[in-house]
Amino acid sequence: MAQASRLFLAIGGHAGTREVERVTAVQNRGFEGCAHGRPGSGRQVLLVEGETLDDLALEPGIFRENITTRGLSLLELAAGQRLRIGEATLEVTMLCEPCELMDEIRMGLQQEIGSRRGTLCRVVEGGLISRGDSIEIVEHATFHTGAEANLE
Repeated sequence: MAQASRLFLAIGGHAGTREVERVTAVQNRGFEGCAHGRPGSGRQVLLVEGETLDDLALEPGIFRENITTRGLSLLELAAGQRLRIGEATLEVTMLCEPCELMDEIRMGLQQEIGSRRGTLCRVVEGGLISRGDSIEIVEHATFHTGAEANLE
């Protein structure tokens, strides 16, 4: 069963993240208290596979993700799919492209990580998310990817 194994709030700038046990997802904004939250953005919540972090010998939160997942293949998700996590519903918008932050973590990581950087979502229904909540795909996408969902 897929789950939200860890939850984080971005502090701002390159200051990193703060781990939390629960968080409130705010409709069309992101996580309450998170520097990533922006109304109307398709980049409100970042999901990263815990398995990817394990493969790369990295700690959860290092990618400044909001949710570290377990048991969910993010690369199999398509833009437009909806995920139910706790009381909230997120909509997949796009893959998160690896940026220079990756090479700040470890030189060469930007190239090494490829398409496994994570998946960006927007909050379509707010609510409480707690560490360990299950993740369920509740709606399948009507289109498969890229530019049509590239909301900034």
